[in-house]
Amino acid sequence: MAYRQPVLETSPEVSDEIRRTTCYMCACRCGINVHMKSGPDGKKRVAYIEGNRDHPVNKGVLCAKGSAGIMQVNAPSRLRAPLKRVGPRGSGEFEEISWDEAMEIATGWLKPLREEAPEKLAFFTGRDQSQSFTGWWAQQFGTPNYAAHGGFCSVNMATAGIYTMGGAFWEFGQPDWDHTKLFLLFGVAEDHDSNPIKMGIGKIKARGARVIGVNPVRTGYNAAADDWIGITPGTDGLFILSLVHELMKAGKIDLDYLARYTNAPCLVAEAPGSAQHGLLLRDEGGKTLVIDRASGKLAPFDRPGVRPDLTATHEQDGVTYRPVLHLMADRYLSTDYAPETVAGRCGIPADKIRAVAAEIARVAFDEAFELDREWTDFRGETHKTMVGRPVSFHAMRGISAHANGFQSCRALHVLQILLGTVEVPGGFRFKPPYPKPSHIHPKPHCGVTPGAPLDGPHLGFVHGPEDLALRDDGSPARIDKAFTWENPMSAHGLMHMVISNAHAGDPYKIDTLFMYMANMAWNSSMNTKGVMEMLTDTDESGDYVIPRIIYSDAYSSEMVAYADLVLPDATYLERHDCISLLDRPICEADAMADAIRWPVIEPDRNVKGFQSVLIDLGVRLALPGLVSEDGSARYADYADYIVNHERKPGIGPLAGWRGDGTGAGRGAPNPEQLNRYIDNGGFFETHIPAEASYYKPWNAAYQDWAVSMGLFDSPQPYLFQLYVEPLRRFQLAAEGHGERQPPDHLRERIKTTMDPLPIWYETDQQGNEGFPVNALTQRPMAMYHSWGSQNAWLRQLHGHNPLYMPTRLMREHGLKDGDWARVSSPHGEITVPVMEMAALNDNTVWTWNAIGKRKGAWALEEDAPEATRGFLLNHLIHELLPPRGDGLRWANSDPITGQAAWFDLKVKIEKVAAPTESQPVFPPIKSPVGTGPKRLRWKVGK
Repeated sequence: MAYRQPVLETSPEVSDEIRRTTCYMCACRCGINVHMKSGPDGKKRVAYIEGNRDHPVNKGVLCAKGSAGIMQVNAPSRLRAPLKRVGPRGSGEFEEISWDEAMEIATGWLKPLREEAPEKLAFFTGRDQSQSFTGWWAQQFGTPNYAAHGGFCSVNMATAGIYTMGGAFWEFGQPDWDHTKLFLLFGVAEDHDSNPIKMGIGKIKARGARVIGVNPVRTGYNAAADDWIGITPGTDGLFILSLVHELMKAGKIDLDYLARYTNAPCLVAEAPGSAQHGLLLRDEGGKTLVIDRASGKLAPFDRPGVRPDLTATHEQDGVTYRPVLHLMADRYLSTDYAPETVAGRCGIPADKIRAVAAEIARVAFDEAFELDREWTDFRGETHKTMVGRPVSFHAMRGISAHANGFQSCRALHVLQILLGTVEVPGGFRFKPPYPKPSHIHPKPHCGVTPGAPLDGPHLGFVHGPEDLALRDDGSPARIDKAFTWENPMSAHGLMHMVISNAHAGDPYKIDTLFMYMANMAWNSSMNTKGVMEMLTDTDESGDYVIPRIIYSDAYSSEMVAYADLVLPDATYLERHDCISLLDRPICEADAMADAIRWPVIEPDRNVKGFQSVLIDLGVRLALPGLVSEDGSARYADYADYIVNHERKPGIGPLAGWRGDGTGAGRGAPNPEQLNRYIDNGGFFETHIPAEASYYKPWNAAYQDWAVSMGLFDSPQPYLFQLYVEPLRRFQLAAEGHGERQPPDHLRERIKTTMDPLPIWYETDQQGNEGFPVNALTQRPMAMYHSWGSQNAWLRQLHGHNPLYMPTRLMREHGLKDGDWARVSSPHGEITVPVMEMAALNDNTVWTWNAIGKRKGAWALEEDAPEATRGFLLNHLIHELLPPRGDGLRWANSDPITGQAAWFDLKVKIEKVAAPTESQPVFPPIKSPVGTGPKRLRWKVGK
């Protein structure tokens, strides 16, 4: 019988249609191709998701999170309709209501507040990507109480970067992957920037470049490093300043770069005891002054032809003025920063510190190169080439989430600048719209007028005590106490303090807490149990201490149970979103880019995109900017807002296809704009001219291009600020100078911590005696915040989490894999399974965050591994420091920015008998969406 070859369909059709949009599974915002198939009913459904090869961010690369986005729109935990609480707060007992009723309730609560006391609304959003819109909405409402999640994420990194050099890592910039030969990562986990970093590391390692990872935990990118440095948590700044010590001692700093582009030659007053001590010398127009090498005379830093002198001092009116670089040499050449001095604290041998410094110096200077590319600087001087220093850095939350995080991040930025490796070939490069000097950013506003908008943007950058958000009596104007003497430079607000302060009525009581995508009743709060108690606490009359809570989310998270009114959001494939240059840009260093999301599928539930709900609510409240003069809605929904809103004439949320469709950056609204984005794969990109691609803060061609694109109104060249004068202004106030004075109990702290040159100070908190072990938490690459555990694919990778312990601690406590330990802190205790990990700082334990879930949440079964073997370290952390006996509430935060000091946690470990499940255990909450099926499956296609 003849053999017959079977007929195989070797190239089956994988989809009927591809719809291109932007991923939402982390903050990378990669481009994705969403493959659609028609089902038996003719309705198109998502078949699978792949990367978009044409997209500038990921160029087709997609991680497990991005591929698993299909499960976000099929998750059993999706909310289905607006909910009104019918049981006690925290019970999860709701009834479904119509959108009309939901909006009537919200309007009824908020309208009297706006008319009488707008500050009684606290509106805080979590990890959404529309903060320029939500902040504008809150401004129109008139409340001063708005911020997003940055205050407990990485505000130290961002703020330190803005004040020092006009931007920081992550969304502000990236390494020059094409030319870098040495790449150093500090405190980087895996959940952020994953695809661009993976692609970049692959590119540089393919040509033999080295990667050094500085992190107590060796996972993710650090596992791919050629050299891993398992630093003691909280000592990154000390290690970095020891590198600075070695580089300055060896003369391995870029003096020409420092003289031209930084305030290293700017003159600082030495007049101890006076109100000018430590301030920069300026001319009548406020420009900082330098000594010109050619003339030996004072000159503004930006005068054409000036050659700033790094060594000259100046005498004027009996005061000596010394250049910033002198002050740096005095400080960092001290033996206080010698490798032998810092080695014990950092957990890094002195020889290793020297070796890293030597390698940085070797690559930066011995492997320097030039690009044959002419450019002209802001002083009018033309340079025939661009000098490259092929050392680049990247850092994230690991060095940021400590009480010394601001100064540690400043130290890293200063290290880059001393090497001359920022905005040069081979170094760190900014992404448009950055860099932006701190002085062109808004200052924070807190002027409340009932029935009217706030007097300006909520968040911004202070430059002295006069910019603080204080009321006439000196008390905080904001519920989170941002921009006060307790944390003057809190550029992102303090979301982690909102509930605690509202519950305490400190600085005042609020009426309505309005939150979006902020799981504050679980993994996004310090002191999780305490926060749940605050949300449910009642006063002597039986009323809730926080009277009303409105919450919006797409999923049945733990926080949903604590709301009085739930406004269900659509998932990211069912709504419009705007990744705007006004907000959190996705640009690359060589291009300006932005993007959208659009409804590639329609919701099959009674839900609406939160931003469109806000627009509807704003119309009902008759908020200025949201209604026309006749009271009619100015925008039909968020998509209409994205196209037609103008922040100022010609500048809107999206930069592409403006005006008649040919405009970029500036131009009138274009009614076809969203369609043009959809046709182009969901993004817009325009490249920077080659002569403008480097030296952006000082490059005349870049400055002119940025003005043409609407990034600036006029050229904004500036100097990098090695010496941050606004910090000195706060010190002067603490020393008794000026009209606005800090409270006495904060004077010494301000004088100590707010140093205009980077410093390091110990963060080991009072009350930690007997708790000798560092404890950290980070998110895995397959998860982003809390979404992954309810994702049917991703929870198979991380269904529960052990506490990882170094070999030394495992042996000391007689533990082996699978044993259980009681982990306690000054605040609380947990009982959890443990696992040994050798690639870990030997006095540090850690675990994955946000995997542990509360029973009844996320549509999980009550015996789900996330709820029985998963856990949070949050139960061990408090938003307040242990009492000091002075009757004051000291926040567990950085004293400069107020960033939550998550990673200062100290614990002790005790072996215990295995319990039936992880401790603590909380009573189950009733799920408004029930529980998911044992198996999740559906038919796609015919």
